[in-house]
Amino acid sequence: MEGRTKKKQVETKTTGKKGSRQAGGKQKDDFITELDQYLFGQGTHYDIFRKLGAHPMEYNGKKGTHFAVWAPNAKEVYVIGSFNEWEETSHPLERLDPLGIYAAFIPNVGVGELYKYLIITRDGKKLYKADPFANYAEFRPGTASRIADISKLRWSDSTWMEKRKMFDQDSSPVSIYEVHPGSWRKHPHGEEESGYYNYREFAHALVDYVKDMGYTHVELIGIAEHPFDGSWGYQVTGYYAPTSRYGTPEDFAYFVNYLHRNKIGVILDWVPAHFPRDAQGLADFDGTCLYEYADPRKGEHPDWGTKIFDYSKNEVKNFLIANAIFWVEQFHVDGLRVDAVASMLYLDYGKSDGQWVANKYGGNKNLEAIEFFKHLNSLMTGRYPGIMMIAEESTAWPKVTGKPEEDGLGFTMKWNMGWMHDFLEYMKLDPYFRKYNHNKMTFAMTYAYSERYVLVLSHDEVVHLKCSMINKMPGEYEDKFSNLKAGYSFMFGHPGKKLLFMGQDFAQFQEWSEERELDWYLLGEEKHRQLQNYVRELLHLYKKTPAMYQADCEPSGFEWINADDSSRSIFSFVRHSRDQKSNLLFVINFTPVARPDYRVGVPRRKQYRLVLNSDDARFGGSGKEQPEVYRAVKKECDGKEFSFAYDLPAYGVAVFKF
Repeated sequence: MEGRTKKKQVETKTTGKKGSRQAGGKQKDDFITELDQYLFGQGTHYDIFRKLGAHPMEYNGKKGTHFAVWAPNAKEVYVIGSFNEWEETSHPLERLDPLGIYAAFIPNVGVGELYKYLIITRDGKKLYKADPFANYAEFRPGTASRIADISKLRWSDSTWMEKRKMFDQDSSPVSIYEVHPGSWRKHPHGEEESGYYNYREFAHALVDYVKDMGYTHVELIGIAEHPFDGSWGYQVTGYYAPTSRYGTPEDFAYFVNYLHRNKIGVILDWVPAHFPRDAQGLADFDGTCLYEYADPRKGEHPDWGTKIFDYSKNEVKNFLIANAIFWVEQFHVDGLRVDAVASMLYLDYGKSDGQWVANKYGGNKNLEAIEFFKHLNSLMTGRYPGIMMIAEESTAWPKVTGKPEEDGLGFTMKWNMGWMHDFLEYMKLDPYFRKYNHNKMTFAMTYAYSERYVLVLSHDEVVHLKCSMINKMPGEYEDKFSNLKAGYSFMFGHPGKKLLFMGQDFAQFQEWSEERELDWYLLGEEKHRQLQNYVRELLHLYKKTPAMYQADCEPSGFEWINADDSSRSIFSFVRHSRDQKSNLLFVINFTPVARPDYRVGVPRRKQYRLVLNSDDARFGGSGKEQPEVYRAVKKECDGKEFSFAYDLPAYGVAVFKF
């Protein structure tokens, strides 16, 4: 093959060289220009992924691939691969200053070829690195990059994309199904086969499930390329590559397109906090700490064994910000859930005295990471109306969802970890002790409007030694299901968007493991089907009732009826729509004691129609007949002038519309 072994057949594209433009070829400005280098050096080259990496193209009438990599401290850089039998020095790249980008056009090298960069360090060591900007990678355990051409991805989701520009997350229903693709379902397989669903078959199976259940969005765990299954995708080596575990970049584009065609949004977990030490990855990329802080007290997570990005370097910030843009522009994703935000904000996160360095003011805030977030979120929300930027931030850092110009971080939503912790601590209790912990369920309302929140019961709560959601519940077998129905009802009634991890909606008994698929066989058992029916009912009620989502961020959307009935462990509250015309009254009993004479105060002398009853036989309840309509009478209760009486069962949930 031409260009395999002779150095003279490498054609380097640099500023000012004239390349003819062929039919189907790329334009001359796809080469690395002085402007490219200037913008990258300033941290504002937002489509740098179109320049760095491996890009198939035509140049001077020849088909080939243009390679470019940032390695400023390297002595020499070569590209090696399946196209040259991994010959180490046959294809050198030319250094472009001032930034130290190495680049070359190599003829007769095309889509599908495996490659790496051989970096010769200043002290003569050889490093074999995957391409940080590669769009595709070798299937693990292989670690090479693979040439791909994502310029021709096919889309038919224009209706969704246009509507997305008008999407107002605050006043829209957002119920997220968090999914790990590799363990949602698997094909039966032998020991040597992965059993993974391809992105395309995963799309069809997932859409059927999500539409039936009534979720509005899916959040995918572990899409960016990563070497180790057990990291769940949170230790990334290929930030610009959908993992090859489930197919090609084209297959992933099909997945997103198919979900959009079925009116389902796609959110990706995104990991700008840290990266692994794997030899082929970003660590010590050119023989120096290029992507990570050089001082190990800033550049390493002692607990996680990972490297921390150097947010003081414009090129590193550009790498990450352009990556966020890449997923939205190239693969049409609708939002990013940003992992481990707290670990980026605090210099002493997970570190003991002596393991961290204070900022210039002597404090523990990472000022560079704060500016990074403001830049990132301003850009993403400004450029892409309707995009969600969701922070997993586990502390009380102020204004996570505040505007950057008002000293906020600029996220559009924040995971409510405080609510999650209090909720689970309460739900784990024997019902007898809940009366002493009543405030665990009411406390979140004291700060409910300080941020734009998502209530989450994520994968982190059901992994090794944490128990599945159903096994967190107290009591005997039947009690566990009754408790879980009551808990989910409280979650869906509470202000904030919703997230459930896969398996929680049918009460998977095992803790989640990435090594096996969900225990779908449980749906052959009546109790699991009944719980799934109940969650489905909750999801559809949520999606079709503006009172449950429209005023999530406004105090007018929520009203306690009785937040103080600790002795009976009963909570009653109202959710209002903005126009007050669609209202829901929730009554939830967290004990196994029935209250046949339960009276609830109500805001108006209206008819109250029972729209959800956990005691219904199809949800595993007693099936006892209850009136459908209740008329409020003038009788004081719960500090309200009007009230009505209702037969509230043990662990009973009743939702009334008025």
